[in-house]
Amino acid sequence: MELSADDEPETTGVGVTTGFLARRLGVSPTTLRSWDRRYGLGPAVRANGRHRRWSPDDVAMVQEMCRLTATGLPPAEAARAAKESARGRVAASPALAARTRTGVRIPEESSTTAPGPGTTGSPSGTGPPSTDVAQEGRGLARAAVRLDARAVQERLATAVRTHGLAMAWEDVMVPALRAVGRKWESSGDRYVEVEHLLTWHVSATLRHAYVSATGHGPPAAVSPVLLACTPGEQHALPLEALDAALAERRVPAVTLGGSVPPEALMAAVQRVGPPAVVLWSQSWSTANLPLARHLAATRWGVRGARTRSRILLCGPGWNTQPGPGLLRPRQLAEALRLLTAPDDRATGPTTPMRS
Repeated sequence: MELSADDEPETTGVGVTTGFLARRLGVSPTTLRSWDRRYGLGPAVRANGRHRRWSPDDVAMVQEMCRLTATGLPPAEAARAAKESARGRVAASPALAARTRTGVRIPEESSTTAPGPGTTGSPSGTGPPSTDVAQEGRGLARAAVRLDARAVQERLATAVRTHGLAMAWEDVMVPALRAVGRKWESSGDRYVEVEHLLTWHVSATLRHAYVSATGHGPPAAVSPVLLACTPGEQHALPLEALDAALAERRVPAVTLGGSVPPEALMAAVQRVGPPAVVLWSQSWSTANLPLARHLAATRWGVRGARTRSRILLCGPGWNTQPGPGLLRPRQLAEALRLLTAPDDRATGPTTPMRS
């Protein structure tokens, strides 16, 4: 009786098993068998004519398939492109060419469909990406589930380059983070490593954008905006997105990060004299409305010319109606508008900025 993929030895001199490869790629063994049956993306060698053994070149071909599907390319087109890539390696490698001459055939397919009107080339040049931004977010989440760090970083860089930082955050990064969070919550605390990987790369992308934007030009002559999480709130990634977007617009900001104590926040307001203070709360349990109202009523500056900071309540934790001096932007773009508008224009209640 033939062993199952889980019962086979994981590696041999011929290659790795289907079960081992599935675990490495973050897909199911059934998916690999389906790709073999439908698209010819199977192992070139079967040990003893029976058990599947995936060589390093087979693994590279399937990894390319995973990377392309993560960009939103349909599976059939991704398979054609992956096999085109494999044929390129055959032509470049004498060892692979010798393998094909001994009867191990790489199936021939037509070339990858050319990009249609209105599409842009993918980073790898292997095929047209989807113009649906939501699909880009799904592709980013799938790459994170596979723990494919390279694909995750490529998708993030492409999203920022294509759509701009604000749109990439709202329509690609946030949906992917939510999808990964739902997968973690629904799987009995599995996939924690996936969320950590995606969060790390999103943070790295945002900080790269911030450093790139702040490396040019003289310092601004105006007081900086103050960004902080409420006491007990550790979810600071949205503030990193706002900080980077403000830097792109040459708006100075001071970011204090997660869980800022009330006393430290008050001291920072007195020292910086910010035109606006952004308070982020991810959960209702950290939405400190008395603190926000106290900040809105606090006057700072020299005697005879004291003023107040506008307070922006950002995040899903704020579920109450704003009061005097309190603003509630719903999205990053709206927060940017409020923070870059003159004081007499940035008035009126708005709805909470999403996470």
